[in-house]
Amino acid sequence: MQPRPGVPAEAVVDLDAIARNVAVVRERVGGPQVMAVVKADAYGHGLVPAARAALAGGATWLGVAHVHEALALRGAGVEADLLAWILTPGTDLVPALRRGVDVSVAAVWALEEVVAAARASATTARIHLEVDTGMSRGGASPEEWPALLDAVAGHVADGTVRVRGTWAHFASADVPGDPSVPAQLAAFEAALGTARRHGVEPGLRHHANSAAALFVPQARYDLVRVGLAAYGLSPAPDLATGADLGLVPAMTLQARLAHVRRVPRGAGVSYGLTYTAERDTTLGLVPLGYGDGLPRHASWDGERSGEVLVAGARRRIAGRVCMDQVVLDLGDDAVAPGEVAVVLGPGTRGEATADDWARAAGTISWEIVTRVGARVPRRYTGRLAEDLATGPAEVPAAGLAAPLADPADLVGDRA
Repeated sequence: MQPRPGVPAEAVVDLDAIARNVAVVRERVGGPQVMAVVKADAYGHGLVPAARAALAGGATWLGVAHVHEALALRGAGVEADLLAWILTPGTDLVPALRRGVDVSVAAVWALEEVVAAARASATTARIHLEVDTGMSRGGASPEEWPALLDAVAGHVADGTVRVRGTWAHFASADVPGDPSVPAQLAAFEAALGTARRHGVEPGLRHHANSAAALFVPQARYDLVRVGLAAYGLSPAPDLATGADLGLVPAMTLQARLAHVRRVPRGAGVSYGLTYTAERDTTLGLVPLGYGDGLPRHASWDGERSGEVLVAGARRRIAGRVCMDQVVLDLGDDAVAPGEVAVVLGPGTRGEATADDWARAAGTISWEIVTRVGARVPRRYTGRLAEDLATGPAEVPAAGLAAPLADPADLVGDRA
């Protein structure tokens, strides 16, 4: 697919792929509901279009980090069940509660602020209780959990809050046999038991992220939270590729060469002159840089760099990634300004994938797609694009996913 005329670079997002990926995960997990995680502008894919595509694929919940993300969805007419899970003191929760946004509570102070907002908005706040099962990040610690439950029980009784879910997050569900996984599950079970003993019904139980949803069946409970997998990338690429799992990457990042020039053997390239032409060669300028999300750590390090597909071949970055541009070594190939440069995509044309860029930069594919900046325009494609990019639509998920092998058959025993 060619970039649009006059557009130096763009991210093309296949909404059908997002819907299909969600349908694939939903088929894998069976009975539990699916929450599509669309925080951080849907991992760089576009908050509202990606959310609508995920719902078309069978997601029944949407998850975001912050209340303002939830309100952006509501403002766009997305009325699905919606959870925002990071609260900071002083957040104005009244608009969210009035719009039916569920919020996560992990401490007594947060509960008090939710209760105050519920009273101010004359609503019953819908909350999910987060418990720390061993990641030591968000959630109430085992020591704090009983006091939080007692406070919650009192406010459930007076009608200011309703518990819709209880949840936690895995640290290492992508690592086969990691002892933290059963330990966290045991801690979650203990927390659920404590909740019931304190008179609090847990509601929807959810602990599984993409990796646990696909690889840890006992972690699926009532709902699974699907982030990276919804966008077609494997949450455990060393164990099973996205293709192995039946997932299709939804984003293609592409540009047109802005400048092409010949340089002699020995010419230094880009800041610091860290790259030296080994022979007379052609250089091509791609108008994307770290200001657009390309990782500077994917610069040439003497052995490797990020690679960009131009004229049917992958070309290495020559020198450092700059803020707005990178230089490619094109060798002796006849390439002209305006030639399409595919920075990343599904890999079906030989282009680098998000996983390839993650390896080149020493990071993870989550970061690669999420950091594609707002300066890069998004273009939405697929049969869902016309309806879902502009307004609410109901599109049946049936037929989006073909039967596939179980992930356990691909990566071995996870018990």
